[in-house]
Amino acid sequence: MILTGLTGWGDHDLLYPPGIRQQEKLEEYSAHFPVVELDASFYAVQPLKNMEKWIRQTPERFSFIVKAYQGMTGHERGEIPFSSKKEMFAAFKASLEPLQQAGKLAMVLCQFPPWFECTKENVAYLRYVREELAHFPCALEFRHSSWFNEEWKEKTLAFMKQEEWIHSICDEPQIEEGSVPLVLRATDPKKTLVRLHGRNKEAWRRPVQGENWRNVRYLYNYSYEELKAWYERLQYLEKVTENIYFIFNNNSGRHAAPNAETFLKIAGISYKGLAPRQISLFDDMES
Repeated sequence: MILTGLTGWGDHDLLYPPGIRQQEKLEEYSAHFPVVELDASFYAVQPLKNMEKWIRQTPERFSFIVKAYQGMTGHERGEIPFSSKKEMFAAFKASLEPLQQAGKLAMVLCQFPPWFECTKENVAYLRYVREELAHFPCALEFRHSSWFNEEWKEKTLAFMKQEEWIHSICDEPQIEEGSVPLVLRATDPKKTLVRLHGRNKEAWRRPVQGENWRNVRYLYNYSYEELKAWYERLQYLEKVTENIYFIFNNNSGRHAAPNAETFLKIAGISYKGLAPRQISLFDDMES
């Protein structure tokens, strides 16, 4: 089964009717898609009240891909408010419990940064992370090409299978070490994650100082032909993995939602058990 969704729910204006309040957006989002990637958890471990609220706002069959907290994956873009790794992981795991108990945790996404190379030390750290998160399904995403070069590709995939990592397959610009190639291989028989970051080579690397690179890094509009090619790839993956989570992260120019809607039309997919849908801009586009 292909489960299509987007990263976050706050910035996809084409999904929402005019005047909708911020606190109503998740419920309306869940009328369009059965899964969402929760990126707020990357910037801060979320309090239980937030998780419990998001559970109430979504239908029974809805699920969340929770992005691992930045301190756990070595990004550390701000102050880390924990005295130890043990405390940090404990807090993160506690925040997942409501989703786990409600049956709404699709997986934890552990995305490692471009400087996380294929080394013995980093392999050991991956084992540590997987042990800490042993009670949760976990996806692993690399941003350094060394993990999938000719020498290490098969060993990396074998390691992921052995350690029970879900493969996060990436569609992203190809610029030397700072990206990973498209490796269309499943490492878990039940779940595979596919994330579409766009193909904007110029913006993939951090531009010169002063440019707002975060607002352009994922600036890309997938063509009909590119989305059709992805549907063909997913049909192949469906033969080796039960559920494919297909996430659009190309939202710098607000292309993620319309690209996802186009993909669903190409694939002929309609989901049951979603929330009731209000009138959105997509309805105006179709009339």
